[in-house]
Amino acid sequence: MVAVSIVLVLCSGLAHAVWNMFAKQSTDKPVFLWAIYAPSTIVLLPVLINELSGNQFSPREWLFMGVSLLMQSIYAFLLAQTYKAGDLSQVYPIMRGMPTLLTPAAGVLLLGESLPMWGWIGIGCMLIGFVVMVGRRQDTGAGASSVRPILLAVGVGLCITTYTLVDKVNLGYMSPLALLEVTNIGFLLGLTSSVLKPSRLKAVVRRHRNILWLGAILSPGSYLLFLFAARTADVSTVAPLREVGIVFGTLLGLLVLKESQGARRLVASAAVVTGIMMIAITGQ
Repeated sequence: MVAVSIVLVLCSGLAHAVWNMFAKQSTDKPVFLWAIYAPSTIVLLPVLINELSGNQFSPREWLFMGVSLLMQSIYAFLLAQTYKAGDLSQVYPIMRGMPTLLTPAAGVLLLGESLPMWGWIGIGCMLIGFVVMVGRRQDTGAGASSVRPILLAVGVGLCITTYTLVDKVNLGYMSPLALLEVTNIGFLLGLTSSVLKPSRLKAVVRRHRNILWLGAILSPGSYLLFLFAARTADVSTVAPLREVGIVFGTLLGLLVLKESQGARRLVASAAVVTGIMMIAITGQ
């Protein structure tokens, strides 16, 4: 079962990196993100309605569902703003790296989970890799413009940490599909103001129709894979493994987006992979 969870999380990380690359390449990022989440939200709505009508949830459970929805809304808004402000190779490691430390620590402190010493050493290796990936910007225009994307990425990382922990609790009384619909609705609400002008949506569909359908599968699919994995494994183990998407994101940036500083980022990816292997061993 642990091996299955690891495979699911690794696939989740790859899918996440790919659809984030699509989002970065898009011309109107908030609208593009809204468009790729809309189809699965429509499809899964009956699943959520059926589960909500067939079960009696406590006020605490409703509260946790609401927190998940709210955090997804903030996450969606900040994600679009982050990709407007910064490069994929600059902000993606920060966004995905923060939860690598925060989620396991919170899982141990708040959810009563445990992580062996080698797991923490593995997280340390991953964090070293993330720091090397981010590095120092070589742009000539330093100042507020270079700090803004980093601050936005930190905000995204905090959102990811929060909704990951909350959704681990939500999985105790909700199915992964119903919970995915809750997160989808929250994500759309955070971006709905961007599609109030139909012309913007039409322009995005016309320009990106060849990748919209793929993004519509990968975007909710990546989190669904993670939810299935988190249902049968400790979040302190599977959450860091999902950040293998940083390695995939680095390779996509180098090979597809033709980004620079390839040697440094490949070394950093090796550190991340080492950390992932250590965490995987602790889960056996």
